[in-house]
Amino acid sequence: MQQEFDGDAEASTITRVGAKSPKKPKLPGHDPIWARAIIVFGLAIVLVSGTAVAGVSILSRRYTANIHQSTLLGDNSRAGAGNADEPQHTDIKGPLNFLLLGSDLRALDPQDGQRSDSIIILHIPATMDRAYLLSVPRDLRVRIPAFATTGFRGVSHEKINGAFQYGGGGEGGVQLLSETLHELLGIQFDGAAIVNFDGFKAAVDLLGGVDMCIDQKVTSIHVGFDDKGNYLSPDRGGHPQVYEPGCHHLEPWQALDLVRQRKSLPNGDYDRQKNQQKFIRAMLNRAKEKGLTTNPIAADKFIRAIGQALTVDLNGMQLADLMFALRNVSPDNLMGLQVPSEPQDIGGISYVVALPESEALYKAVREDLLDSWSVENPTWVNHM
Repeated sequence: MQQEFDGDAEASTITRVGAKSPKKPKLPGHDPIWARAIIVFGLAIVLVSGTAVAGVSILSRRYTANIHQSTLLGDNSRAGAGNADEPQHTDIKGPLNFLLLGSDLRALDPQDGQRSDSIIILHIPATMDRAYLLSVPRDLRVRIPAFATTGFRGVSHEKINGAFQYGGGGEGGVQLLSETLHELLGIQFDGAAIVNFDGFKAAVDLLGGVDMCIDQKVTSIHVGFDDKGNYLSPDRGGHPQVYEPGCHHLEPWQALDLVRQRKSLPNGDYDRQKNQQKFIRAMLNRAKEKGLTTNPIAADKFIRAIGQALTVDLNGMQLADLMFALRNVSPDNLMGLQVPSEPQDIGGISYVVALPESEALYKAVREDLLDSWSVENPTWVNHM
């Protein structure tokens, strides 16, 4: 595994990557960006660290009016099953687990789209003062349970991403994915969120890019330029965009491109997961810098811009209650985690197979012991 860049020792030297590029390129195709999946709960973490209670209530109403809500959790994987349609004002206490997905799912039509490109479990411990982001490899080999809605009978060995397809895509796909994770980890979820590409792009555009530190060279396979500085993709002979190790200010198109890359990284998708998690930290820091924590008007503009790209399941919680409960969580106390695993070719199919150490991780999530697990397993920790 690569040694981590010390993000706390960071940005006395922030550089601009590709500042002379004449214009931002149009990125091709659908993007496998897990980062689209942080906006609902991630933005809540940012906002409540500095927003007055009155501002929280206003923002909560704006969320309710602008963000599509749907049933994303399965019956067995939903915490307090059966309460999703019974909103309650209550003191929310940890530990909490949220399922965050990035996919090509359309927020206004949760029955459309068939892929879940990234999976993150957000764990808030009982202390309610920090957050863990556990990236689940999309090719992780798991058992997928039966799903009556689509007549799927279950399968013993399949990539976890297949749950989305076997559930029929959209709402049903997320439900089966949540049920699969419930069986794998033995946890239930307190909420779920999906963010599509448009939501991610709108968020980063409004933030004006991010300041982010990377610990290894990243070469883009999607974005390049010709000798005159015009966009020309590398597969057509363009000079690829290169991101050197260090701390940089990334324009929105650069940030989007960087967190897509895995083929040029020594450890492939494992290194991409780390860059994705670091981007979450960078994005939340930028939100604070832009005044989203202290300026309800700025936050309101942000919410309106991205709201139509979101689908959420708050499991009956009132957003104002959730935001207040997360008031002590800040970008400074986020930690990224990875499932102990390794790539394996089985029967000509490329999987990611969990190592025996993964059982201790799953137990730590169930029993709210990630603090000690992180100390004992530094190889699988990403200090952002």
